[in-house]
Amino acid sequence: MAGTTPQPTSRTRSWWGWGWTDAHPDDAECTAMGALLPGTLSHPLPVPRVGDLGIGSPAVEAPQSLAHLVTANPADRAAHAMGKAYRDVMRALRGRPGRIPDLVARPTDDREVADLLDWAGDRQVAVVPYGGGSSVTGGVEYRGDAHRAVLSLDLTAMGRVLEVDAEGRSARIQAGTLGPSLEDQLRPHGLTLRHFPQSFEFSTLGGWLATRAGGHYATGRTHIDDFVQAMRVVTPAGTSESWRLPASGAGPSPDRLFLGSEGSLGVITEAWVRLQERPRHKASAAVSFSDFHDALRAVRALAQSDLSPANCRLLDAGEAALSDASRDGSAVLVLGFESADEPVTARLERALDLARSHGGRRGGTAGGATETLTAPDGDAAVGAWRSAFLRMPYLRDGLARMGAVAETFETAATWDRIPGLIDAVRTEVGEAALKATGHPATVNCRLTHVYPDGAAPYFTVLAAGRAGDEIALWDDLKAVASEVLHRHRATITHHHAVGRDHRPGYDRQRPEPFALALRAAKGALDPRGILNPGVLVD
Repeated sequence: MAGTTPQPTSRTRSWWGWGWTDAHPDDAECTAMGALLPGTLSHPLPVPRVGDLGIGSPAVEAPQSLAHLVTANPADRAAHAMGKAYRDVMRALRGRPGRIPDLVARPTDDREVADLLDWAGDRQVAVVPYGGGSSVTGGVEYRGDAHRAVLSLDLTAMGRVLEVDAEGRSARIQAGTLGPSLEDQLRPHGLTLRHFPQSFEFSTLGGWLATRAGGHYATGRTHIDDFVQAMRVVTPAGTSESWRLPASGAGPSPDRLFLGSEGSLGVITEAWVRLQERPRHKASAAVSFSDFHDALRAVRALAQSDLSPANCRLLDAGEAALSDASRDGSAVLVLGFESADEPVTARLERALDLARSHGGRRGGTAGGATETLTAPDGDAAVGAWRSAFLRMPYLRDGLARMGAVAETFETAATWDRIPGLIDAVRTEVGEAALKATGHPATVNCRLTHVYPDGAAPYFTVLAAGRAGDEIALWDDLKAVASEVLHRHRATITHHHAVGRDHRPGYDRQRPEPFALALRAAKGALDPRGILNPGVLVD
């Protein structure tokens, strides 16, 4: 059964920053935030305007047969020039967005994608696949000058749920389908993909697949990989379509080749994904810990139990204070359980007992705990964290306007390395920021996903900037962080993807025989080297 065509929203996306323009902090809020961070500007940088970028005429024109798919509108081109990382926002604020694509194309089917790739290959035009544009690692921009022109290939016109197999609880969905539209189209069937990254509102199924995104579940089914049944990918060498199967042992998986390929091997156009019934039972609570390392041990015990919490996110004291989940210096563990067919309060109570055995106490200090465990937000601390989680990217952009460094990065490592890794990142990044700016920095940590054998720490860095040199400062701090990750054998990324910003760390992490195989695949599938140049391999 096919889905309906999604209706466009009347709100306006920001071309330079996160999310909706009407949700950005105003000048007064930016100034108030900046006053809390030493070394920031006295007044916010002005909101950038497309007209100030001096965007020239495109270096190429599409042929008449493709002209209806393509635009050279300056606002469209500016909006597709970068992702939404701190360095992208700062480049826009400073009027240095980098190379802006010459054209933006919005194909509506596989044939049009293939035709655009054929034309681009003939004309030496780089093609950068683009979903929701929420990349925070430089994954949707072009760097360099090896190609005569750049085409941003926007897949969002391919945004439909094409087929739903209710019996097999799966659906065939076009890759350009944004998260909210995907869920809206599945809702009448009583089904859900239940994959909710922080970028959910502004990212697509294809983007999740191309970056191996992490989503809603803190344990168990975490990455989008876990939901994939089959994929369809258009490459310059032809179209790859894997069989829809519950499982297969037939050699290396074709889907695994394209999962995480970030548009460098082909353009993902649709996928069959596994669904589930929409949850009807939910319960959540917060647990406070006076000692962060006790909290780490509690989370490890939860991850190694059979309880499988949907949410198991540990906030250190700084992160808990930032999200208003705690005001007394405690670390806070946010727990959540959900089920489609049975109450989950008993599982939550068992989890709370386990947390108490490691020194935890029920409830954060931001308003205390409620008594209604079945309420979606359980404790006030849980609700405070959820609100701050969704608002944080907007506040980051407000701090950027004040010239501050405000950014995040994430990783994953085994449990034996986690305590030392977190301590080293806090210490070494903090020391580097102090040396570079003369002001102390805040380096917070939370665990976003946990596994029986390890966890994914997610760090927030808040530091004074260097006026006009904020990007270089952040790059230096990120380099320090990357060295710490490498030394502790922690991955360069758990779910943000490699893009261009993580490429040096990825090159050091991957085995050389695999790199040889990946280069060979790139050469075979993209012989003219037009697909997202500079991502993963050269």
